[in-house]
Amino acid sequence: MVGFKHKNWLPDIASSKIDHHARRRCTDESKKKAPRLRILAFETAKSMSRLISLYKSISDDEISRLKNRVIKSKGISYLTSTDEAFLLNLACGERTEDLDRAAAVVARLGKNCGDPWLNQFDLVYADLKLGVMDFGKLEYGSRNSEKRVHKMEKLVSTTSSLHAALAALAEMEVAERKMKRRNKELDANSNLFNQKLEIQRRDVKYLKETSLWRKSRDKCVGIMATIVIIVYIRICSVFKPYITILPAISLLSVACLQQQRDLDLIQKIKQQMVEHPGHVNTEFKPNKIRFRKSGIFFNDWDTFDTEREKITKNNRVFHSAGASTLGGAGLALHYANVILLVKKYLDTSCAIGRDEREALYQMLPENLKVSVRAKLSKLMRCSEEDAFLAEGWRAATVEIMGWLGPLAEDTVKWQMERHVDKLKFDTKPCVLLLQTLHFCDKEKTEAAIAEVLVALSCVYRFENRGVYGESE
Repeated sequence: MVGFKHKNWLPDIASSKIDHHARRRCTDESKKKAPRLRILAFETAKSMSRLISLYKSISDDEISRLKNRVIKSKGISYLTSTDEAFLLNLACGERTEDLDRAAAVVARLGKNCGDPWLNQFDLVYADLKLGVMDFGKLEYGSRNSEKRVHKMEKLVSTTSSLHAALAALAEMEVAERKMKRRNKELDANSNLFNQKLEIQRRDVKYLKETSLWRKSRDKCVGIMATIVIIVYIRICSVFKPYITILPAISLLSVACLQQQRDLDLIQKIKQQMVEHPGHVNTEFKPNKIRFRKSGIFFNDWDTFDTEREKITKNNRVFHSAGASTLGGAGLALHYANVILLVKKYLDTSCAIGRDEREALYQMLPENLKVSVRAKLSKLMRCSEEDAFLAEGWRAATVEIMGWLGPLAEDTVKWQMERHVDKLKFDTKPCVLLLQTLHFCDKEKTEAAIAEVLVALSCVYRFENRGVYGESE
């Protein structure tokens, strides 16, 4: 129950109503003056899609799939490692690096926001990674978190539609200018084109109103900053049992009213920023904080580096592959293409021509060519009576490709997800580097590829669809 300390509480209520209306007017005026994202909408949508992808990648189902299926798959177990802690360390490191990149964009966008905590989000994130900040009522998968993510998904979707609509409008306006230069007389076709152009302009105008284009910069960046914090807390809670040096983020049981809703997080952060104004505690050094497992180091957030330097330093997982791995030798993507080509030839029912056979053979490094030639020379001595072995060779090839093929497919997919220079708004969880050929043992992988090529050669030889010629 709420008690009243003063008898003259009615005037207080009246004044509070006046204050409420005044605050509401100020809020409405600030909303009108609040800077909009406009052309930054597309970069913001791209960053939002990455955050949504990260959020989804650490769900209960995805973590269960990672622990029970991915790291225990035959290809990873045989070619990479059976050490569960090592593999989970790689997964945690990569997800943290992806989050660091997203946080760098949020921090950069926050520099132009009016909210002080967004202006200093790089410091907030650094404190978070040091474990010196506490957050109340902020849980992964909660109703409020899911509402934020759902709202971001809608904004990303409409902004993606706006991007496509603007591209279409630009093409139509180019065509319109060409028509005007030609001074063509108006006819039925030109009238129809003008109608379509007008409809396209209305679509663009509508999409600008409903997408990130017209949204408040502070509000959108604030939502992204909140999701960054939620994702990091979730990463710590999920991987802490395997990587003990991760900071223990404590979730305070703050008893707050439902009316406060999203304000609990923001007020908590602002309060702590007042207590520690503008600087991280001097006894902590963010750029020195690392965690180590199985000989792999990961940089933590460095508040004094530029965004490009952060991205370079936070690419340690990729560069941690040793010289004995395909990633360390720079052969992961090349061997992935070889494996996928073999898979294509294995699945086809058509004869493989000599040019295709030569192209496949020339893709192999010299040491692999020597290994394949040596094994093929032994097979050539087999008599035609050994043709019944072709069925066994095919079964063996299919079995090897069953665990080698997915690694190759994920290698190409990983490269496309991270290194294709075009605007993408995909919110699905990304492939992890440990699911690719990057960390696979070079000798074991080359032996498996040689076995597949020799087996495939035997199959095609006795099925009159030879992969290699007599000279090979």
